[in-house]
Amino acid sequence: MKRESLFRYAWEHYNSEPEYLWRNLPDYAVLRHHNGDKWFGLVMNVPGTKLGLKTEDKVDILEVKVRPEHIGSLRQKDGILPAYHMNKEHWVSVILSGPLSADEIHELLADSHELTC
Repeated sequence: MKRESLFRYAWEHYNSEPEYLWRNLPDYAVLRHHNGDKWFGLVMNVPGTKLGLKTEDKVDILEVKVRPEHIGSLRQKDGILPAYHMNKEHWVSVILSGPLSADEIHELLADSHELTC
């Protein structure tokens, strides 16, 4: 999934536009509830080696909040890693160009949106 597709989905379903909060990290975007300040997603491009991958190339990831009881099983899936930036007990990183389908990514984003209300 391309980040533009994810952003379009977030706009259409959650009325959320990406916010670029950091001047020194111009490709990091926050998805936030339209009626508040809470984040339900964070899109970043991170060197693969910082994620435990065998590449220096930057990889687009989406961080989403998940139920703590699902963390273990989710991390067993290809394309889902421990959260890079957020609390690893509650958040995971999803490789956007990974093996997960758009529907699976949308479901994770929906769960994150619900959990952060």
